[in-house]
Amino acid sequence: MALIDTYGRRINYLRLSVTDRCNLRCRYCMPEEGVEKLDHSQVLSYADLLRISTEAVAAGIEKIRVTGGEPLVRKGIISFLERLGALPGLKELVLTTNGLLLKEMAQGLREAGVQRLNISLDSLKPETFAAITRGGELKRVLDGLEAAEKAGFPPHKINVVVMRGVNDDEILDFVELTMKRPYAVRFIEYMPTCGDADWRELCVPGAEIRERIGERYLIEEVSNSELSGPSKNFKVQGAQGSLGIITAMTGHFCNGCNRLRVTASGIAKGCLFSGDGVDLRPVLATGDDALLRQEVQRIVAAKPGRHEVTDEGAETVPFAMSRVGG
Repeated sequence: MALIDTYGRRINYLRLSVTDRCNLRCRYCMPEEGVEKLDHSQVLSYADLLRISTEAVAAGIEKIRVTGGEPLVRKGIISFLERLGALPGLKELVLTTNGLLLKEMAQGLREAGVQRLNISLDSLKPETFAAITRGGELKRVLDGLEAAEKAGFPPHKINVVVMRGVNDDEILDFVELTMKRPYAVRFIEYMPTCGDADWRELCVPGAEIRERIGERYLIEEVSNSELSGPSKNFKVQGAQGSLGIITAMTGHFCNGCNRLRVTASGIAKGCLFSGDGVDLRPVLATGDDALLRQEVQRIVAAKPGRHEVTDEGAETVPFAMSRVGG
């Protein structure tokens, strides 16, 4: 079975948030004062998250990325991932993490069936990393990367949110990282999720990122896989790893969007920037899994053709990425 929306896009990728809690306070994810945490009663149980995933896979989802918040801070996450990875028809189970707890949990994640990790890493400089994350320790993340490699994970995807005047001076440092290690580094344009009025000043366009790299290195194109995300991939000649750019703002990839999101509180969204969403909790309460699958299909049918964030006069409703699932 395939999930096809009204624009002819095949929707085969679910981003599933298991918690809104996080052990960092990244400046592009939430305001400095943090966000009001969901009450435990508002967060879906693992049983309900598994029900949603089961019906989504039955409807046509082939890849699930578990996110947060920081998913590794939720108790019982390893056993949940083990059950999730056993779903018939699921081709790929991946997890996004900030890496702070990887050193202790990498082996368990691998044994649970997680196939690949995405690690958020916005700076290779301890001081800059601490400033962006509001207190994070870079060494813990690097130790986590090493532990995950020893646990047998394939080369990691490294996500870098590029911010002008903050960490854009490290673009070539991350390129150099791919020369030495087989990582897939992906540069992500800054998005106005927190409602900051000066977001355009912080956003470094993907074309500029690529131009800066091209001034120093010879570039080779790399093709995307069917289940890959919106990154435009390439590599530097002679590098072990690869590079990618996600142009969410300057060259939105909506025409190729293949994903749905479900928040930790059970709100399903067809678009990251949709102000609303569909609350799945009433359907979950019926106990009718067939109805739940139909709801997933309806959400796909209502998926918008594109976001309007960069349109003239468009208003952006602020939200914390920790609530939506990244």
